[in-house]
Amino acid sequence: MKKLIILIALTFAFVSCDKKTKIEKKVAEIPLEIKVERFDKLFFETKPENLGQLKKQYPFFFPPGNDDTVWLEKMQNPLWRELYTEVQKKYSDFGPVTKELNSLFKHIKYYFPENKTPKVITVISEMDYNNKVIYTDSLVIISLELYLGKDHKFYQFPNYLKQNFEPKQILPDVVSSFSIQKIAPITNKNLLSQMVYFGKQLYLKDILLPEYSDADKIGYTLEQNKWCVENEGYMWRYFLENQMLYSDDQKLNNRFINPAPFSKFYLEIDNESPGRVSTWIGWQMVRSFMKNNDVPLEKMLQMNAKELFEKSKYKPKKDGE
Repeated sequence: MKKLIILIALTFAFVSCDKKTKIEKKVAEIPLEIKVERFDKLFFETKPENLGQLKKQYPFFFPPGNDDTVWLEKMQNPLWRELYTEVQKKYSDFGPVTKELNSLFKHIKYYFPENKTPKVITVISEMDYNNKVIYTDSLVIISLELYLGKDHKFYQFPNYLKQNFEPKQILPDVVSSFSIQKIAPITNKNLLSQMVYFGKQLYLKDILLPEYSDADKIGYTLEQNKWCVENEGYMWRYFLENQMLYSDDQKLNNRFINPAPFSKFYLEIDNESPGRVSTWIGWQMVRSFMKNNDVPLEKMLQMNAKELFEKSKYKPKKDGE
C-alpha cells in the first residue's frame, strides 16, 4: 500500500512538472522585449542648461510648484552625487536585471494577456522603503538606491528591513506592486483576510517568478523560511486555539502581518521566528486551494478569504513530518 501511495505521488509530481515545462516553453515564445530607461543617469548627467529638455521628456518627475533651483541644487548636491556614484557602481550594467524583467513581463503577458507591457524607468529617490517599486498601468518605477546590498554604508535601517535591500529583491518587489492591480482589496479587517490577501500576492510570485526560491519570494533568509516550514503545524494550532482567524483585533497585524524583526507569539520561540509568519501561512493556504480546486487564476484572486480558506482543504504537516 505504501509503495502504491509513493508511486501515485511520483506520477502526480511528474505530470505537474511536465505541465510547468509546457507553460515555460509557451512563455519563452511570447514576442516581447522591454527597454529600461535610466532616468537616474539622465538626471545627474544632464547639464544645467538642458534641464528644461529633461523636464519635457519626463514631466511626471517634476511636479509643478517647484522652482528649477530645487532640481539644480539636487543635481549638484554632494550627498546626492555620492549616492548617484554608488548606484552607478552597482548598476553600471543593468543588462542582467533587464533580462529578468523581460522574462517577468512575458509571464505577466501569458497569465494576464490583456495587460499592457509598461515602460520601466529607474530612479534615485528618497529611500522610501515602503515604495521601492511603483507599478501603474503604463509605468514601472524602480528606486535603485534601495537595492545596493544590505551592508551598504548608506543604510541606517533595522536589519529586518535591510536584508531585502538586495538586487535579487527587485523582481519580487515588482510583482508585489503589480499584484495590487489584480487582487481584490481587503474589505474585512480580520486576520484571515490579511493572511489570504498576502498569500495571493505570494502565489503570484510562484507563477510569475518560477525560478525564484520561496525565501526570495517572501523576502526571508533561507533559515527564516526553514523555520516556517518546520513550525507550520505549531503556528497553525496557535492561531486556531487562540481563535485569531476571525478576530478584528488590529494588534494582530503588527504581531504577524507587518514587517518586523520577529513575530509575537509572546512565547520563547519569538526570537527564533521571522516577522510576517501569517503571510507565510496564508501563502500555503492559497497554494492548497489552487492544488485542490479547478479555478481560473483571476477568479481566485477575486475570491472572498473565508470561501477560499474553506475550500482550500489546508492542512499543515504535523510537527516532525
